[in-house]
Amino acid sequence: MTPIDFGLRSRDYALHRHGPPQAFYERLQRFADLDGARVLDLATGPGTVAFELARRGATVTGIDVAEPQIAAARARAEELGLDDRTSFRVARAEATGAAEHSCDLVTSGQSWHWFDAPATVAEVRRVLRPGGMLAIVAYSYLSGRCPVSADTEELILQFNPDWPMAGWTGLFPRWVDDVVEGGLTFVEQFCWDYDDLYSHDDWRGRIRTCNGVGSGGLPADEVARFDAALAVMLRERYPDPVPVRHRLWAVMAQAGGP
Repeated sequence: MTPIDFGLRSRDYALHRHGPPQAFYERLQRFADLDGARVLDLATGPGTVAFELARRGATVTGIDVAEPQIAAARARAEELGLDDRTSFRVARAEATGAAEHSCDLVTSGQSWHWFDAPATVAEVRRVLRPGGMLAIVAYSYLSGRCPVSADTEELILQFNPDWPMAGWTGLFPRWVDDVVEGGLTFVEQFCWDYDDLYSHDDWRGRIRTCNGVGSGGLPADEVARFDAALAVMLRERYPDPVPVRHRLWAVMAQAGGP
């Protein structure tokens, strides 16, 4: 298996991989006024979360370790007409380069489990203003509760039998301890399941970004073979578009005073 590199499929990320549902951002508004907020988006990828926050009035800086992801985010910002409210640069979640107490909100979408949590919480405390919020969110498809996801993972394992992340449940209870042990005030954890409608093309693009497939799981020629097999499976078994069961899991925490 080749090393994981999410920058390998940046355009697929930008065009095909859905972000959290609108209900997440509506709930986020209870904790942070997004209109005029200064936001730092960790591991922004192609800017999926950053763009939705910008649409809601925030000024967002997105960081990512993968240069192709940053390039894709910048290109997508221009396509969406959001380049005046967003900026993107290469940096790690553990060392963001942001100024001390410069952020009203820090977000981490579908990425916290890849970080050094103690170092990242310390960095979040440094960059948040007193009273500022951290929002950690995951939105994971559920192979145990959705036939198309189960069939897709079965196909992934045919091509990549050593892939260790099949059967992901979308549950991250450790995150509460991460923020508390790091010195933030735990505010709320929330979770719900929902169906996200994917076209066949979008589902194929989303799965090409999977760390068991195109983001390091398989060499390029095998990714192409897998993608062709997935296209056949979808065409033969599922309507277009197809509902895909997901689980949203989020933790909200707050920075204290100086």
